Amino acid sequence: MVKGLWTGFIRSAERFPDRPAVFVEGQTLSYHELRELATRIAATIQAYPEFSVVPLTAVFGYRSRTAFAGVLGALLAGNGYVPLNRTFPVERTELMFERSECRSIIVDTGSLPQLGELLNRASQALLVILPDSLQAHEYREQWPRHMFVDRSDLNSAASWKSPTEVDDAIAYLLFTSGSTGMPKGVMVAHRNVRHYIDFMTTRFSIQPDDRFSQTFDMTFDLSVADMFVSWECGACVCCPSEKTLINPGRFINDARLTVWFSVPSIAVFMKRLGALKPGAYPSLRVSLFCGEALPVEVARGWGDAAPNSVIENIYGPTELTIACTYYRWNSSQSAMEAERGVVPIGQPFPGMASLIVDDTLTEVKSGEAGELLMTGPQLSLGYWRDPVRTAAAFVQLPGRDGIYYRTGDRVRRPTDHGPMLYLGRVDNQIKILGYRVELGEIEAVVREESGVDGVIAVGWPPTPGGAGGVEVFLQSDAPLGQDLKDKVVKRLPAYMVPRRYHRLSQFPLNANGKYDRVALAAMLKTLS
Repeated sequence: MVKGLWTGFIRSAERFPDRPAVFVEGQTLSYHELRELATRIAATIQAYPEFSVVPLTAVFGYRSRTAFAGVLGALLAGNGYVPLNRTFPVERTELMFERSECRSIIVDTGSLPQLGELLNRASQALLVILPDSLQAHEYREQWPRHMFVDRSDLNSAASWKSPTEVDDAIAYLLFTSGSTGMPKGVMVAHRNVRHYIDFMTTRFSIQPDDRFSQTFDMTFDLSVADMFVSWECGACVCCPSEKTLINPGRFINDARLTVWFSVPSIAVFMKRLGALKPGAYPSLRVSLFCGEALPVEVARGWGDAAPNSVIENIYGPTELTIACTYYRWNSSQSAMEAERGVVPIGQPFPGMASLIVDDTLTEVKSGEAGELLMTGPQLSLGYWRDPVRTAAAFVQLPGRDGIYYRTGDRVRRPTDHGPMLYLGRVDNQIKILGYRVELGEIEAVVREESGVDGVIAVGWPPTPGGAGGVEVFLQSDAPLGQDLKDKVVKRLPAYMVPRRYHRLSQFPLNANGKYDRVALAAMLKTLS
């Protein structure tokens, strides 16, 4: 039997046609309704094989029914999907679209104002599918070299043909930030995602009556988990609007969520606003956090607010498919297993293997710190059209079988079967006056002494050998007293003591909802 990313959805649509598949834009779509729209989109793509020379379809949609149907439609057509996001600068969207070499694109109503710029810059004729529109003729007149299909022209669902070749085919191509300023396209295969889905659905016994959050935009790979773990079991994905997500606690209760998944910064924000009151979210039975370090005090507060929920801290870069290690929070034990006030990242998923190495790629001893390398069935296919960067990040080690991905994250190798401990990015270890300094260590001390969960240390000003010192940002409205500085001075050597502290009511966030360290460094430049 063919087992692609989409097969669980089709099976659920056959078993539960009338159950809710997605709640979005204030509207619930049943499995039957979502399948009908998705298969019509898929059949339309299949009717124009000349536009699938590169088997990828772009989905230019944002928190809409067309965005969800578009993702499924691309997959059901036998293509991988490339998510585009209208909240990004249009120049970045154009770059992602051109680099993907997509010849077909699905566009929702809200993204139409930016479509013209993509069409003007397209190097080849495109198939443009407009499931929300009846105005294809107007677009044909303005851009005659492209093929436009609107709602009235979609092919029938009955003409759809199920894909037969998946496994190593690309399920999705996601662009992540590149150090050169050029986004890297991570190719994730169907078999990579299937391994994640199979583990998570079993681990958490996902049921048809579960209701999942969708806090992530589709350009963030964690969104894949919300959609396809849910649809695998006939459950419902609840996608809030940007406005709704401003109050996450209300969203949890109004949507009657049972499964929550977000970056930790949302939970930090909720704790700061007093939204983690004991017993506040009794409907939750599973709470997952990923994408950033999870502070111990935030996990503890979430446990009080969601007393019926298990809490798991999962970890994994896009290149290792959504997440590849897991750690279950235990209120009586986890604080003692943590380091620097951060919840451990635990152990690899079944089938995944970890290796912690020093600068020479030699395995470190038990209890020592080093860079985390991982391999296994979730190891992605590499970077799209970029063999040089693929070879640099996906490495074969002497005397070891298989390819390992270099995560760029520093972790501590566990002792006595303990959990792996996350210490920060390799590039967050800087040199000050010749000393190696872990910014995560400074953040931990300031977090403990201030009682503020949102703390970020930045090496500043930059020097040829590292940084001249350290400055710290705290996400807080409360004044910072001299006592905080005095306490920090007593705990850190002089070269690690922050030169200045800065308060912000809200940290800037990047496109994935994580704290934006680059933006904070830019703020320091203006203050210098």
